[in-house]
Amino acid sequence: MIKVSNLTMVTFMFQDHVWVDVTRHNSNLPPLAVKSPDCLGLLHKMDRSKDMWVQHYCILKDACLYLYSGIRATHAQGGLYLQGYTVREQPHGSKKSTIELKPPSDEFKTFYICAENPAENKRWMAAIKASVKKWLPLHHALQNHINRPPEEARM
Repeated sequence: MIKVSNLTMVTFMFQDHVWVDVTRHNSNLPPLAVKSPDCLGLLHKMDRSKDMWVQHYCILKDACLYLYSGIRATHAQGGLYLQGYTVREQPHGSKKSTIELKPPSDEFKTFYICAENPAENKRWMAAIKASVKKWLPLHHALQNHINRPPEEARM
């Protein structure tokens, strides 16, 4: 995890990647100023420390879910890079229909979010899957780069 401005996000080992700069920029914008979002609206996120659902106004843009305190917020409170995450519908606690965001590795947390109703959950699930799918080639390229042998070993 790295801290990017007011936005804590899971990222790959590339802190100087241009995407971090774009995300930092977007996280400092009010929610309605983020251009061409993949999805937007109200979501509840499970806060495990309080064992309760917390409502956020959310913007999904380029496989990053920005969490705002409300539609009039001046910047994001937090967010999640969702590259490599799997998305599925899963019951969680008192909620029968939630969206489980499962990371590609056990070193990162699984998140649970839900909308006001099952139809909205389906809309968000489709948008998250499409947004993440756009970035899968980047995710695979980064993983290949990380997993390649050191220069000395390839000689």
